[in-house]
Amino acid sequence: MNSRQFNLKSIRPEILTATINDNMSSDERFQNLVLRPIIKFQNDLLIAVFRNYIKKHKSVFYDLSLEKRIDYIENAIQKDMKLRNSMKGMIIGQFTVEEYNIYIENSSALNKRMMNIVKQRLLSNIQLFEKPELLAAV
Repeated sequence: MNSRQFNLKSIRPEILTATINDNMSSDERFQNLVLRPIIKFQNDLLIAVFRNYIKKHKSVFYDLSLEKRIDYIENAIQKDMKLRNSMKGMIIGQFTVEEYNIYIENSSALNKRMMNIVKQRLLSNIQLFEKPELLAAV
């Protein structure tokens, strides 16, 4: 194993709840073995990127109700190609060459899985997306 491959795999968090079995599809296996650990590892960066996205879009996010904030996150991930491609790059950049070769075989379906996991991560951390001055006062 080359050093890049070893180093990349060694820094990924282990996800104890990830199930791997013989009946799962290759996409699901890739999701659980590669995508989930990488996205968990990149969580803080993905949150920082989304905070910057909110700021760059005139902070309208802060004036929305919780329900509208959820819609805002979902729409941003699904429809803003610049944001989407940036986030995909942060994840794909953590692939080994072998994982990248698997990824390019079915990138469309794997991108869907990837962005759904990212969306769920952002939604589960929605409380972190408050106005910066509100967080500073705490």
